Parts: sequence; C-alpha cells; structure tokens
Amino acid sequence: MKYAIHYDVTLFSDYDIYLFLNGNHAKLYDKFGSHFMQRARRAGVYFSVWAPNAASVSACGDFNNYDINAHPLKKREDNSGIWECFIENVANGVTYKYHIVSNFYNIVHEKSDPFSFYSETPPNSASRVWNIENYVWNDKAWMDVRYKHNAHNAPINIYEVHLGSWRRGENNRYLTYKEAANELVPYLVAMNYTHVEFMPFTEYPYDGSWGYQVVGYFAATARFGTPEELMYLIDRLHQNGIGVIMDWVPSHFAVDMHGLINFDGTALYEHDDPRQGFHPEWGSIIFNYGRNEVKAFLISSAMFWLDKYHIDGIRVDGVASMLHLDYAREEGEWVANEHGGNENLEAVQFLQQLNHTTYGAFPDIVMIAEESTAWPMVTRPTDVGGLGFGFKWNMGWMHDSLKYFSYDPLFREHHHRQLTFSMWYAYDENFLLPLSHDEVVHMKGSLIGKMPGTLEDKFSNLRALYAYMIAHPGKKLLFMGGEFAQFAEWNFEQSLDWHVLEYPLHKKLQHMVSDLNGLYKTHKAFHMYDEKRDGFEWVNDADYSHNCISFIRKSDDADETILVVCNFSNQELSHYRVGVPENAKYEEIFNSQSHYYEGCNIGNTGALSAEDISVDTRRYSISITLPPVGVLFFKKVIESSDI
Repeated sequence: MKYAIHYDVTLFSDYDIYLFLNGNHAKLYDKFGSHFMQRARRAGVYFSVWAPNAASVSACGDFNNYDINAHPLKKREDNSGIWECFIENVANGVTYKYHIVSNFYNIVHEKSDPFSFYSETPPNSASRVWNIENYVWNDKAWMDVRYKHNAHNAPINIYEVHLGSWRRGENNRYLTYKEAANELVPYLVAMNYTHVEFMPFTEYPYDGSWGYQVVGYFAATARFGTPEELMYLIDRLHQNGIGVIMDWVPSHFAVDMHGLINFDGTALYEHDDPRQGFHPEWGSIIFNYGRNEVKAFLISSAMFWLDKYHIDGIRVDGVASMLHLDYAREEGEWVANEHGGNENLEAVQFLQQLNHTTYGAFPDIVMIAEESTAWPMVTRPTDVGGLGFGFKWNMGWMHDSLKYFSYDPLFREHHHRQLTFSMWYAYDENFLLPLSHDEVVHMKGSLIGKMPGTLEDKFSNLRALYAYMIAHPGKKLLFMGGEFAQFAEWNFEQSLDWHVLEYPLHKKLQHMVSDLNGLYKTHKAFHMYDEKRDGFEWVNDADYSHNCISFIRKSDDADETILVVCNFSNQELSHYRVGVPENAKYEEIFNSQSHYYEGCNIGNTGALSAEDISVDTRRYSISITLPPVGVLFFKKVIESSDI
C-alpha cells in the first residue's frame, strides 16, 4: 500500500502530555501538526491533532483524493484528547484537512490543521505538509548582538508595514517575500530605521482584516510565498542591521469554519458563552485563557516565530480587550470575574506566563503591548505583579499630540496642557510612541490630512510633529506612507502613493524623516534614558502664550546633551531667549523649517554663545530665532581645548 497507515508512532512523551494538559508546554509545534519522520525503513508524515470531543478524526488530502475513510487517526488512551497516526510516503507540499465527526449531535467539520506551517493561498483553505527545517540562516552576526539593539537604552525606531500594500507589482499583484526583501531592505537602511514591524503574516482568510483575523497561528501566509521565502526576507533584514517585529493576535480569532471555531463540535479554543467568547466590536471569537491547552497553544505560537523564524520581537495586539471582561460590551453583556470585577484574571495570568516564557527562552527579544487603558504595571516584571512586557504603546501621547496638532495655531494656547501632559506619566511604563495604521483608516484620514492650514502649513506642522516625536522620551513607531505624507487614507488593496515623491514637499519630508532617524540613532541623548527621569528635563513647559515648549534630552555623556525648542505658533519669534545647561557655545543641528526640507529657512547659523542672563530658572541663556511652526535641536559646541 503506497500510503500505508500506522498507529505505533508518536512524538509525544508522557512528559509532553503532562506539560500540555497543565498549560506549560511551550513548543507544541514540535509535536502537533504534520512532521516528516523515518519509521524503520519507511519515510512518511506523522499527523496529530487535539480534538477531545471528537467521535472520529481522519486525515484527507491529495494523497488519498480527500477520502474521509482512507486514513483515520487513532485517539490516544491517556485522556489527552490527542488523535495521531503515521502515513507512509506523504510528500512535501501536499494539501490536507482533518475530517472531524463530533460526539455532540454528529456535527461534522472539515478543519485545516491548527499547527500547520503552511497553507493553500486564500481563499483556498487546506493545510500543506511542509518541512521548514531546510533553510540555512546567514544572520549569526545579528543574532549574536541583537540584545544591544533591543535594549531599553538602545535606539528603537520602528517602520510599521502592511506587506500587501507597501508596494505592489504589475497589475496590482502582491510582491513576494523575496521581492519585498529586494526593495524594502535598502529602503529601511536609507531611511535609518532600526526595526520593521510587520502587520500579521500569520495565515488569515479575509484580506480586509489586514491579518488580524487569524486561522493559522503557525503558518506564514501563502499570499506572498513560501515559509523559506519569509525566512529569506527576515534573514536579509538582519544582515542589514534591521530588527524584525511581528504583530501577533492572541486576543481573538476568525469565525471562518475551517479554523479554530467549534473545532471538535464544541467550544474547544473559545468560551461557550457568547458573553465571554464572542467579540462584539470585531465580530470574532475570544480565546478561553482559562483552559490550559489553549494557553499552551498560544504560547507555543509566540515561541514558534521567535524560534523558527528568528523574529526579534512581538507586538501583542488588543491587550486592552483581553484584560477587560466588559471591553466593547454594555451592561448585562459580560460575565464578571470571581470577585465581581471586570478584570479578566485568566488573561492576566496568561499574559504573565507568555512574557515569562518568551523572555526566559529568548532574553534578547522585545515584547510590546498594544494596551490603551490605564492598566497598571504593564511593563513591570511578573514577579512583582506586572504583566512583564518590555514596552507599551503610549496611546495617550498619540491621541493628545494628534489632537493638539489638529488645532489652528491661533487656538493652541488654550490646549497647551495636551502638549505637556504626557510628561506627567512618561515614566510610569516603558513607552513606545505610535503613529500607527490605526490613525489613518476608517475615515480618519492621513496624518498630513489632520494638519491645519494651507498645503505649506500642513507640511510645516507634520515636520514639527515628527521632530517633536523624535525628541520626546519613548521609542518610536511610524506607519508606512507617513514618512512622505501620503494624502490618501491607507488602502490595503493597493500600493502606497509613491508617485507623490515627484513633488518637492513630499520628497523633502521623506529626506527629513531619514535625517531625524539618523540623529535619533547617533545621539544617545535621544534614547539612552527613555525610561528614566535622568534623560529629560524641562526648560520651559509654561510658555503657552507663544505656543512654545523647550526641554533637554540627556545621556551619560554631558557633551551629548540636546536642547530642544519647539514653536508651534504660526509666528516667527526673534530674540527668543531660552535657558541652557551651562556657559558654553551652542549650535543648531536640526531645524524642521530648513530649506533642505522645503521649509521657510528661518533659523540660526553659527555658534551661539551663552550669556549670563537668567531665564527659565537657569543662570545662562541664549537668544535664538524660532521659525513659525518649527522645532530646533541645539547641541553644545565642543571646543578643541575640551577634547
């Protein structure tokens, strides 16, 4: 028999089963799914799937013409709920599904493999047998030192990318992973980014979900090529000094019936009660974080990408929705916890275990939370009650900044606190400042479109926003297209509007973003003490009548100190006096209104000598010219005698 079936082969030890049932197995991808094996002299594939409430499970695929009776799996006798078999001569690339008949009401499902490494290209939905162990990595130099690039005192400046719409090929087709490597990698290097964050490339059925409605938690989407081609993209990024962060979605999963929903005829991965198991805002299904096997599944997914794909960090999507039982729900639509509160205690424990496990195995990675509420200690260690993330998105800074910059400069003095309030809580967590895809979709318009005034005014304001963002404490993230001021709202079905770079305002803004990113990387003052008060000092946060703020960014090198002066009014301010750290000379090293960036070119040239004139509670000060809607960086001039 060409595809003979055997039941005396397993990848599970008793200890594996113990860890799985207790929610502590972090590498289930080495056990579940489809794996090539050698049995005696016969090569084949071992299949295993978790379906405790199934009456029968069979593997049907290309190898048996999808005959549901040809290759039944056998249920283990250890109450694990695992079904398994070994089938000879199954080849790499063949498609398959599991035919599952439930013990309940004879429900029948055709399910793709939750642990498959590769699938058919959507809208087709079968899993593929695939060997992912053959890729030869060439990123050792990066992996040996990536701890330096992911450290809290390192520059972390992230370019957020939706791979399906960053660029497109002829006839609006997707670029492959390899084609993206050839175009995206040099672009990131030229733009001086330190990291790239990919919106989810775990397999998903619906293009319009942007990858956030997942069905394959271990499968790289086939839209852009094979798993090896994604590895090639990541490898190339590493070889060019770019860290790779992936969006990962443990907060909910897709309703598509070939996926996890009602997997064995019961609510296996989800809650049975829709008040707990259905997400009303996203129309998706919520994981049951209180079930040990589900926790092990999700943690193994995160570990898989870190292990097999050399991912450098994970941005966990929808953390706020996980933590709050009443998220997006009205009174009576949610179930309180055992203490009567709205905190999802099981999700808290899961997130703590997730971070403890991933950091324990890969201490040089970074775990990032998209958390939009005031939940305490998101980035504090788990052993003191924190969630254990490395960084948290600073949504407060994002909302306040975009709101402030949307006002006409004539009225900004009445909203000065929106500009300065972020410093009251800047060190409560390890923050990352996001201007993400969420701000340029669903009729929110583009970033440039949010800015007030004429075309030139809009660009002046956007340049000032980006400069202020770079200077503000916290790591950085900017969504693709923002760096050259795409006017259209992001459309996932087409390429970014690269043609606007034919126009000087757009091209020069892109040039400025590259320069800003370079300054951020090379000046320790902008990143070394992002999570410490030692790195920031107000000079003047109260000049609301001029719409001005000034502050100092510091590192462990006093000569690296940067003075930042922001004028968010539409008036030039001559002879504006600002306090300085010491009696020295200062030079302007950046001006968002420089003619290099198509600005009005008002600023300061040459060295400015500090004077013994007390301003801003400081003994010494300099007199400067502030351009309208401009941000300036000053640095101490190092005299030859100081060296």
